[in-house]
Amino acid sequence: MQSTPSQLPGLSDREAANRRAAGQGNNIPIQTSRTYWDIFRDNLFTFINGVYFFLSLVLIALGLVSDVLVLACVILLNVVVNVIQEIRAKKKLDKIALLTRPKASIIREGQQRDIDPSQIVVGDVLVVSPGDQIVVDGSIMGEGEIKVDESLLTGESDLIAKQVSDPVYSGSFCVSGTACYEAEKVGADSLASKMTAEARKFRKVLTPLQHRINMIIRLLLGVALLLGLITALRITLGVISLTTGVQNTAVIVGLVPSGLYLMITLAYTFGAVRIAQQSALVQQANAVESISNVDVMCLDKTGTLTANRIQLQTVYPIDLDRAKLETILGNYAATASTSNKTNEAIATTLPREKRPLKTEISFGSAHKWSAIAFGDSPGVYILGAPEILGTVIPLQTDLQAYIREGADQGLRVLLFAYSPTVTELRDGTGDPVLPPNLQPLGILRFGDELRPDARQTLAEFRQAGIQVKVISGDNPATVAALAKQAGLSNDIIAVSGQDLAQMDDAVFTQTAEESTIFGRITPEQKARLVKSLQSRKHYVAMMGDGVNDVLSLKQANVGIAMESGSQATRGVADIVLLKDKFSALPKIFLEGQRIRNGVADISKLFMVRIFSFILAIVAVGMITLSFPFGIKTSTIVMFLTVGIPPFFVTLWAKPDKPKGLEGNSFLHFVIPATLTLSLASILVYLYFLAENITPVFEWLNGQIPFDELGRRIAFEDIARAQQVAETAMITLQVLGGYSCSHSSSHPLPLGLEVSR
Repeated sequence: MQSTPSQLPGLSDREAANRRAAGQGNNIPIQTSRTYWDIFRDNLFTFINGVYFFLSLVLIALGLVSDVLVLACVILLNVVVNVIQEIRAKKKLDKIALLTRPKASIIREGQQRDIDPSQIVVGDVLVVSPGDQIVVDGSIMGEGEIKVDESLLTGESDLIAKQVSDPVYSGSFCVSGTACYEAEKVGADSLASKMTAEARKFRKVLTPLQHRINMIIRLLLGVALLLGLITALRITLGVISLTTGVQNTAVIVGLVPSGLYLMITLAYTFGAVRIAQQSALVQQANAVESISNVDVMCLDKTGTLTANRIQLQTVYPIDLDRAKLETILGNYAATASTSNKTNEAIATTLPREKRPLKTEISFGSAHKWSAIAFGDSPGVYILGAPEILGTVIPLQTDLQAYIREGADQGLRVLLFAYSPTVTELRDGTGDPVLPPNLQPLGILRFGDELRPDARQTLAEFRQAGIQVKVISGDNPATVAALAKQAGLSNDIIAVSGQDLAQMDDAVFTQTAEESTIFGRITPEQKARLVKSLQSRKHYVAMMGDGVNDVLSLKQANVGIAMESGSQATRGVADIVLLKDKFSALPKIFLEGQRIRNGVADISKLFMVRIFSFILAIVAVGMITLSFPFGIKTSTIVMFLTVGIPPFFVTLWAKPDKPKGLEGNSFLHFVIPATLTLSLASILVYLYFLAENITPVFEWLNGQIPFDELGRRIAFEDIARAQQVAETAMITLQVLGGYSCSHSSSHPLPLGLEVSR
């Protein structure tokens, strides 16, 4: 006899309050977005800002305080703008995250209730059922038995049986069975505070765009180091003074696009806020951009194509009176300790009475059947998939035809059977095993309710060029029939998990590529299907709502869960669909494309500024043997050209065909824009330099001979002319920066087109 929650009184409200006052509460923060400290730290304490701080100390020692003040003001302004924007976005996301935060089921005052996990205290009695996360460390109480998945903690996906006194750890989740456990370690003393971090650590991957940006930053860091070495050599050789060298070094440091990371983070945050307006919560920052790369969308039928509501349509008796069969079925559903959609559909349709429970095997996606032995009658009853029970029950031809007919109509078909003798229902390893001498009692047909928005959503996927694959634990014929009702083509290929189990890796991968419907699939096969598609260079999104989807969600490039799904599924998903709004997905894909294009445009803007600076430095240095930028001016340009425009770029970006940083998209924009801006800047610099050195201007007009230039040019003339020329070039750089930021999302003037 299993312990039930009603047999365990739990703590009283007064005891819980006293323990919380004593510091034994489970104080855990929401981890959906970055903390305030993370936002402030990542914006202020960067590598480049550290270098600027060191150089500022040197400049102060050299008496160049005004340069330091300008540098500090611009950097501080940039930090303040970024921090304010990100904090505003964080507050919006945290409000949404609070609404979707998983609840914990506990027993207080002898009553079972759902509370926020932060209200748990040491000594609380918690109840877990399939799909529930274990939110604090503890040990099993009573006679309940569960199987848990500790893969988020250990990386191993093998299920572990837990009985009385066995420890359970936060970060794991219940797959089958129901049990109570006592909270022993909470808050910072448990693994609960690390659960989200562990899940993210498992899934922490860079998007293709992030990989390319990393490569570009490494390249530019190398260029900056080379220019820095040249400056150091010129100081050593006495070509320039130490003061000038330090000023030049400060400008060169600004060539490293450290701010690019912050701008991308900000773009992701803004995208997450916009996606939240489409009824979805982003839990992994780069999922905003990552989802735009998806070309294969894997769906679990239940809860995605269907509304996660089923109805018992027919009960077909086999050598048994219908009324008696319906009574047994109703009692079976009412007595089960673990509720699921199937039991709920039976219990709401048939007469029922809860009877004493002797032993039970809860339904599991791996074995695909459940069993109950009543305490007041002999034998054991089994309800499960006909393909599984049919391996030990010989079914007549007419029964097999009835089962196939239901599956072809898109109905879920289950077989109900009975064994007169109760034997051990688990093997030596604890896995469920079917009893001998099974006799069929009846066939049940259930109807799934198709989502009203399923057809339109799948059509939008096809328009976006995204392949749709439906992976389910149901009969492949049933899944195929429902998929056709939802608008998939009639020539789709369906395959079963039993067939996949017989294939080698090469055939398995080929089948995963060519097939659309996968039925009777185990959780391990789901994850393997995703991995096989990834091996064919596909970028895969997996969508699910049940505990059996966790492995595949973690394997996918983008994991998507329903708000009504299990706590475990929501915990590992990158994106959670609020209100189970399946129709929001295509809009999220478009928003992902907008963000990806915005990030690509921001990156190109940085590249244009940096490369044009480098070319101007090299060209002016070769022609005039001088350095064309000072600390004040270069810092202001940095803020005006790549500090402000990116905010507008993310608004201008369009959700059209994704743009990247590879091939033509990069070359067709960055190179022409860089060359144009650099050439114009150099010409403007040289023009104003020549115009403001009077003897040079007179020589160009033929007023004095060339041999008099050396005697007529004074140092003050050159210094004044350089200031004027620098100001003119800086003005052009700023205007060019704004032009480039607009052109990265719009056609360029003078016939130049941005490659999209």
